[in-house]
Amino acid sequence: MREPIRIVVTGDLVLDEPDADHWLSGIAPALRAADLAIGHLEVPHAIGGEELAGDVPAPAAPPGNLAALARAGFGMVSLAGNHIADCGARGIAETRAGLAAQHIAFTGAGADLAEAREPAIAEVKGWRVGLLSYNCVGPEAAWATESRAGCNYLRVDTADGSPIAPAAPLAHVPGAALDRLTRDIAALRARADIVLVALHKGKVHTPALVEPYERALADAAMEAGADAVLGHHAHIVRGIAFAGHRPVFHGLGNGCVVTSALSPAQDHPARREWAERRKQMFGFEPDPAFTLAPFHPQAVNAFMGELVFAGDAPVRTSVIAVRVEPPGRPVLADEPDREQIFRYVEAITRHASLPPIAIGADGRVAPA
Repeated sequence: MREPIRIVVTGDLVLDEPDADHWLSGIAPALRAADLAIGHLEVPHAIGGEELAGDVPAPAAPPGNLAALARAGFGMVSLAGNHIADCGARGIAETRAGLAAQHIAFTGAGADLAEAREPAIAEVKGWRVGLLSYNCVGPEAAWATESRAGCNYLRVDTADGSPIAPAAPLAHVPGAALDRLTRDIAALRARADIVLVALHKGKVHTPALVEPYERALADAAMEAGADAVLGHHAHIVRGIAFAGHRPVFHGLGNGCVVTSALSPAQDHPARREWAERRKQMFGFEPDPAFTLAPFHPQAVNAFMGELVFAGDAPVRTSVIAVRVEPPGRPVLADEPDREQIFRYVEAITRHASLPPIAIGADGRVAPA
């Protein structure tokens, strides 16, 4: 019988500041203690590349910061998001090469759609762990095609026919997208013992909200046989649902996001304008102490997910409480912050009209 395997999962990783080891050091002990740690790499780590039009472009992060991810304990990342193509084909190629050099498995972006769709598979303690990664929020210019570099995706149509973009009113998941998700999970199940599905989804900077299309995608993934769904993109944590004992993390929030790209005091006009406009769009004012993580004030309540697989037993799900300290460094929470974060996650799950959950003193999560 195989030994149990412990997987820790985080949300968005944006490390475009110097000294990445410092910014990751507050959560690194929990990552290193896992048998496998998985995050979502939000931006390219590259020197070159052309700026992509179609969204507010994020700057590339230093390629050397990928080594810090490996030192912190990350062994696998998803890439399919709305910023991974911001430096074009060259940015994606340099990011893939850098991750490979650090022996970090990856999936979700490539030189064409076939490469972007290829899942990541890692063998750990005799378990084959597979990960699929999808961008569900656009922009379409970032999506890979048969002849264009970009990210893997699932099309979600807008309610008003507007272009598919991260701030658009996404509403309906076409049958073709659900069919592709189902086929991909079945194909990966034939190659892996554990199947995880990463979905870049949801309305950014908005507490609690889980939109109908998000539920439809998560339900389809679970019906197709996924062992867990890992949601990210909103830069704030969301509620947790279950399909039997299998968890859906509707939003893992920020794993570690430290960036100057969201500051109004910068030379890039589109990023400067977005830093101001998003406050009006989403109705929040960042705490001025969080200069490198100017997000919704509730985003200081963070967590990492923990999954334990043991033989044929149901997956055991827990959360590891994280608080974000100024100017943006995540750290493992101590009491009383841990208790407060557990209650926060229970509350936002209820407020999203998801079935209630209960989180024990040890972080164990179960349907209430």
